[in-house]
Amino acid sequence: MFNSPLLLGFDHFERALDRVSKISTDGYPPYNIEQLGENALQITLAVAGFTMGDLGITIEDNQLVVRGKQADDERRVYLHRGIAARQFQRSFVLAEGIEVSGARLDNGLLRIDLVRPEVESRVRTVQIKTSSDGPQAARARRVDPAVPGAGEKIR
Repeated sequence: MFNSPLLLGFDHFERALDRVSKISTDGYPPYNIEQLGENALQITLAVAGFTMGDLGITIEDNQLVVRGKQADDERRVYLHRGIAARQFQRSFVLAEGIEVSGARLDNGLLRIDLVRPEVESRVRTVQIKTSSDGPQAARARRVDPAVPGAGEKIR
């Protein structure tokens, strides 16, 4: 997809698209993604029944991974069990520069705050040199200080 000679350095986008296509399509837990401002997002996952100790958030190669694992309480005897102890893994591919600024668990909702710090646009001038200033010219310079004219170009 990104193998055009005009697209230089876009191989990380191709890898990101591969990761997105491999992410599980399981619908649990349900989630929302909200835009809170120009540079702020919030992911909210419905994780009722999970405690802070049951949940983990990691960032792996620009991928936000939320994991949950509930342990069965062996001391309980259920006559009917409609709420299963389950585990999940939900992944979100983050764009370059997106940072996780915090997370909190409140009333069964895990909220993860994301920000994109403003990047200052910068202009840089690249010096253009002649072919005599290139790597070949540097190798042709004399390096022995005992030789008269050391450091001058050999013609």
